[in-house]
Amino acid sequence: MDLKRSYFEDIKLFESGVVLFWSVVLLALLIAFPLFAKTYYIYIASLLLINIIVAIGLNLLVGYTGQVSLGHAGFLAIGAYTSVLLMLKLGFPFLVALPLAGLVSALFGFILGLPALRMEGPYLAIATLGFGISVEQILGLMEKVTGGRMGLETPPFRVFGHTLKGDLVVGSFALGEEQQIYFLIMIVTVIMTFLAINLVRSRIGRAFIAIRDSDIAAESMGVNLTYYKTLAFAVSAFFVGVAGALQAHMITFIAPVQYNLIQSIYMLAMVVVGGLGSILGSILGAILFTMLPQLLAELGWLNSVITGAIMVLIIVFEPLGLRGRWIKIKIYWKMWPF
Repeated sequence: MDLKRSYFEDIKLFESGVVLFWSVVLLALLIAFPLFAKTYYIYIASLLLINIIVAIGLNLLVGYTGQVSLGHAGFLAIGAYTSVLLMLKLGFPFLVALPLAGLVSALFGFILGLPALRMEGPYLAIATLGFGISVEQILGLMEKVTGGRMGLETPPFRVFGHTLKGDLVVGSFALGEEQQIYFLIMIVTVIMTFLAINLVRSRIGRAFIAIRDSDIAAESMGVNLTYYKTLAFAVSAFFVGVAGALQAHMITFIAPVQYNLIQSIYMLAMVVVGGLGSILGSILGAILFTMLPQLLAELGWLNSVITGAIMVLIIVFEPLGLRGRWIKIKIYWKMWPF
């Protein structure tokens, strides 16, 4: 059991030297991976990193604040279309369009968070579901702006005047297009992950957790429910909006059908199966739901059946999700061989 003796031990970014060591090792592996992997695996890794941002963003709302959402595909769409339209119509550079995509999503998240003050549980889930469906339909109807159901071709990533196409020579290495895109997405993912870790350890994160455990008790302790519930929606939408922008430019095409109800359920499943109220759980859930379809792709219709069965087994036998299993493995090895 990890005993914390002071408040400062609780808010440290790295809980121990061991955690710091393995974090540095993980970062080194992330940097080295695209230098040796094939293009297809680099593409999958980039998709995984984007899913990690999505899972972390949704977990801040569902896992840390206890607010259910079935409409986060709408925020993914808003982030994607905002970034693409800012670059296509107004000529914004990508590094400006990316945070603006997150901020526009956050604004819609704030608006959607207002009903959360009066609803909870299945009623809130239905309200967010309606939001997600509305966004998909509106994007399809705004044909002159969004391209309607036919969608839009997205512009390539362009950073500091350099378009991420073709080879980029750095020292003795020549980085291909997929490698450059991977490094850009990796940097954004690392930044967003550290932001989330710091957020949940701050006063805001503690307020989120207090609301999740008991909003009445939290309010009696001075937590402003109106402020923090809407803030949770806005922060969560910001993360998902940034992920949507990255995804849009990576896959080079967007259409409203990509942001449907199934996508929202898929995102929620990542969080629940990975582990609610945990950054690590978000990462594990994103890894599982990104890799499973790739590993089972050759099985045809059995792919969906096996994926569903794995989800059911994890929820039945490990209610805390993959994070719960990871904790048990750690405890086992700490006590091994006794």
